[in-house]
Amino acid sequence: MIKILLCCGGGFSSSALCSKLHKEILENNMENDYSIEFSSFDLAKNKISEFDILVCCPHLKYDAVNMIKTLKPTKPIYILPPKMYGRINFKELAFDVIDAIDLYNKTQKNPVSFPGEENTLKITRYVAYRNSNL
Repeated sequence: MIKILLCCGGGFSSSALCSKLHKEILENNMENDYSIEFSSFDLAKNKISEFDILVCCPHLKYDAVNMIKTLKPTKPIYILPPKMYGRINFKELAFDVIDAIDLYNKTQKNPVSFPGEENTLKITRYVAYRNSNL
């Protein structure tokens, strides 16, 4: 099972999104494959070791980079593209989560970014990276 921690600044938008995503997990019978929880970014720093990946909303990019420099986490940190965060769909998120974990395991580099997507705020896709080039 892949355990995802979704976070935003205060935990408010990630709470709403997490509720939507959890419903999609249940509707698609994926509860044995994925679990998702939400957190504010400040609390996520203390919880990251309990999860397989930390997924952050787009405006946390600079906070995540600072956390990586100071805490040196050993789990992948993935910053969602802005449009994907706004239109979030669990199946698309799951593809990015799987691919981000795989990429992190190969490179050990945080935050995880897919080729050509180093500047998160310039990404225009709203689907998973693997589906964006179809």
